[in-house]
Amino acid sequence: MAYNAQKISPIDFKPSVGVGVSLPFNGKACFNPTFTTQEAIKNNLINWFLTNKGERPLNPNFGGNLRSFLFQQIEEDTLEFLEIDIQSQLSTYFSNITIENLEISTEPDTHKINVLLKYSVQSTSITDELNITFD
Repeated sequence: MAYNAQKISPIDFKPSVGVGVSLPFNGKACFNPTFTTQEAIKNNLINWFLTNKGERPLNPNFGGNLRSFLFQQIEEDTLEFLEIDIQSQLSTYFSNITIENLEISTEPDTHKINVLLKYSVQSTSITDELNITFD
């Protein structure tokens, strides 16, 4: 009887099979493939954070929409709203991800928003973190 058995995606056992595409698009033929589920999920999260709402055809609500906050007066209420919004949106679009820690900080003088997301993927042993700065 196995205890704490973790599911590993079968595609991760095939090192020559691409799972997704990496960001930025700068490969020989425009796209560089990702070969593990962990890389694919991380790149999908980066794509979500960098997309503004309304940019994706047929899915106008997809995206973190964080660039819209860059030149606004960001106060404590705004940071709390961003955290709650990001958590609810990630649970909608990435239901297999558990947010371990989400920190949002700003640099008002330079108009930057920093997002640190530590997450794990349910039913796997995948844990990772993502640190993105919007400026």
